[in-house]
Amino acid sequence: MKILAVIPARYGSQRLPGKVMSQIGDRPMIQWVYEAAKSCADFAHVVVATDNQIVAECVRQFGGEVEMTRANHTTGTDRVAEVAQRYPEMTAVANVQGDQPFVTPEILSQLISPYLRGESPEMTTVACPLNLDAGYQDPNTVKVLCDRHNRAIYFSRAAIPYFRNRGIASYVPVFHHLGLYAFRQDFLSVYASLEPTPIELAEGLEQLRAIEHGFAIQVCPIKQALLEVNTFDELNKARSFATTIDSSPK
Repeated sequence: MKILAVIPARYGSQRLPGKVMSQIGDRPMIQWVYEAAKSCADFAHVVVATDNQIVAECVRQFGGEVEMTRANHTTGTDRVAEVAQRYPEMTAVANVQGDQPFVTPEILSQLISPYLRGESPEMTTVACPLNLDAGYQDPNTVKVLCDRHNRAIYFSRAAIPYFRNRGIASYVPVFHHLGLYAFRQDFLSVYASLEPTPIELAEGLEQLRAIEHGFAIQVCPIKQALLEVNTFDELNKARSFATTIDSSPK
């Protein structure tokens, strides 16, 4: 069992250009993510995938490994798929988002836990308990509904499901989805070749492409949400949180 971790790092983010290079504490955000992935003993190899020489040089300076990719990828998963083709010996491939600086080795192990158990799902992701008061109506909090086998039924930015009977809310398998993914190696190339789908485009959620084409996504539970950095406000929150980490007792 060999699992590859690929960190797609795009410099030209629309909402926060150059965000993977943003300084958080004493190091750039991409270094936080890379070090977390390297600390996960379940990965056989960790690499940053980018089309930008500035990002590549930054990674090399802190001792990380880089794979250069084409510049015309529309999603991070497409970039991951290009790199994965260069590692055919890998059983599975994890897409570790470059804008989640506080991801932990434990969360990454949970993401790939089905493969570690010898299972072979086409695709996995992670989700945590949904805060119904704060996240249910928030379109920035992606919800995922699961079946009885923890496979995703649907992902949405909308408030799903509709609670006609709010009294059973605590029993309904709706969770807060976090954008980490892993793929069986052979399925990743299939996924990258799939046409974008109407619901995917409507919601702006690329994982719906797999469901619309009839493939299953295994949802692995984690305890709490991660801070994802997409805006200046979230970057400031990340910097504040990094300060608390640096000042905590060792």
